[in-house]
Amino acid sequence: MSKQLSIGYSPCPNDTFIFYALMHGHISLPGLHFAQPLLKDVETLNTWAGSAKLDVTKLSSHALGHVGHKYTMLAAGAALGRGCGPLLVTRADNRPGKSDPARWNIAVPGRFTTAALLLRLFLPDHKQSVVMRFDQIPDAVAKGEVDAGVIIHESRFTYKEYGLSCVQDLGGWWETETDLPIPLGCIAARTTLPSKVIHEVDQAISASIKWAQSNPDKCATYIKKHAQELDDKVIAGHIGLYVNDFSVNIGEEGRAAIQELFARGRAAGVFATSAGSSLP
Repeated sequence: MSKQLSIGYSPCPNDTFIFYALMHGHISLPGLHFAQPLLKDVETLNTWAGSAKLDVTKLSSHALGHVGHKYTMLAAGAALGRGCGPLLVTRADNRPGKSDPARWNIAVPGRFTTAALLLRLFLPDHKQSVVMRFDQIPDAVAKGEVDAGVIIHESRFTYKEYGLSCVQDLGGWWETETDLPIPLGCIAARTTLPSKVIHEVDQAISASIKWAQSNPDKCATYIKKHAQELDDKVIAGHIGLYVNDFSVNIGEEGRAAIQELFARGRAAGVFATSAGSSLP
């Protein structure tokens, strides 16, 4: 009898691309199978991780720093790279009498997202954050409900359509500061799972990515079913930006980037001193 594992990932094109083959029987996992996947906004998954709700889950790298005693990062499935970080945006015609962005009321796409942590590191004196679902942020900024917002995912490709301009590329800032890629998110497994199971899941996710890269057209319907933005160019750009060699295997440079994120988070008082100790 095979063991059933619970799993959750986001409906964003990079995650549905990564998991398509594994969830549709193109990659076998002897002795194991996944329950129906739960596709949720990454901040929901980040919150669930606090109670170890799922066996395997997508997590923001920021969230991993808080739940490293419950989850271990897998080598496969990471969202990590260069030129792909969150953007701090505001209305192109608006600097609301607050020349210092640290005084702005800024929307962030979740308390435990890496975007929120990067904003904290970039603007250590900033106090006025509003937590908002990522796809609602561009419209809220455009309508003046907040002074600015940190945008991620598909919004990176569409924010100019809302009349917004980029104040700071937070990923670019990170790369300049550290000379490392920006570690946005990862796939993690519960530490209570047997090490053999964790290894097999890791290998299966890597194989699923390679299958999708060889058969991108076969993933398209599943990806569009869950995407916030249906334009083919936006979806292709999203996948091209967030699924890369680091996704197949995060490698030493990727691990160094996450360790640096944790080190800066600890220095800023965001993480406990033990954050990062359980990274493989």
